[in-house]
Amino acid sequence: MRYDAIIIGAGPAGLAAARAAKHAGKQTLIIDDNHGPGGQIWRGRDGIELKGVDRRFSTQITDLNFSATQIILATGARELFLPFPGWTLPHVLGAGGLQAMAKQGLNVQGKSVVIAGSGPLLLAVASNLKKAGADITLIAEQAPWSSLLHFGSQLLRWPSKLTQALQLFNINYTPNLWPIEAKPGEVLMSNGKTYPCNYLACAFGLLPNLELARLANCKIENGFVKVNRHQQTSVQGIYAVGELTGIGGLEKAEAEGEAAGAGTATLGNHQDFVKLLTRTFKLRDELKQLAQPDTILCRCEDIPFSRTTQCSSMREAKLQTRCGMGPCQGRICGPILEQLYGWPSDSVRQPLYPVPLKSLIQS
Repeated sequence: MRYDAIIIGAGPAGLAAARAAKHAGKQTLIIDDNHGPGGQIWRGRDGIELKGVDRRFSTQITDLNFSATQIILATGARELFLPFPGWTLPHVLGAGGLQAMAKQGLNVQGKSVVIAGSGPLLLAVASNLKKAGADITLIAEQAPWSSLLHFGSQLLRWPSKLTQALQLFNINYTPNLWPIEAKPGEVLMSNGKTYPCNYLACAFGLLPNLELARLANCKIENGFVKVNRHQQTSVQGIYAVGELTGIGGLEKAEAEGEAAGAGTATLGNHQDFVKLLTRTFKLRDELKQLAQPDTILCRCEDIPFSRTTQCSSMREAKLQTRCGMGPCQGRICGPILEQLYGWPSDSVRQPLYPVPLKSLIQS
């Protein structure tokens, strides 16, 4: 079947796009690699309405070989990890990853959790884990007090976001603090104190999932897909919404998704909030010095930090060490190398994920 609109990603932005497209009379299909709609933010939520929209869940997109008038990319974002001694231990997880596991049945009741990294995600994860019964020992934000106080004063421009921030605030929230070394059952922080924990949940910000946009040759500017007010990318017929165009929260994602699906201009200037978040939670240089020579940098291929120090580019690191050549295809270590060395991301090729050879033959 030929569709008028194909939406890739069933998080808030993709869901808004699908509903708006269907309301506009478009034959619509939504695709997501999760088992159901909601994305990371609404994972497991009941009652998500998609009446009249065709859907394919548990479906991984490896290329953009679709026949549709409009393709809307709503692929969301993932966590940025930074290496430090002990970050590969079993109890050290991504903040959003631990939250997702708890939503899917992991029992965190009574478990002590230290959450560390940067950005509003830390408070949101802490709130959800606390509701699940976890004991939030510490929320360590690497940004200094000065940046956070300025951020708080600017939130007066967005009353709804100020209300959200106040609702999520946790007494254990501590700025100007970051992990130095994780050991079984504990973590040493930059203040010299050791905190016991069953889980250490880390996220040093969010990164947009740009693989499909890059595969389609969409223009990328300052790390995000460049779009016009209708969310049209530089490639005719391809639109981008949500975190792909800037990390800016739920309201931005839904507004952009609705505009792309309906074929209208996006209401509101959400990019001001994107810029405020970027300035407030800029990563400090000290975080680049945490990895020791024997600290694993590429988890798929077990490549230590020391083996990358003699390389001069992402491509050379791949050729000399196989860094980025494992199952995740550089999704974890690629951004790490970019943060540590300033190397731009390497080229994207299809298939985007490892697939069985028979799948390539059949296609």
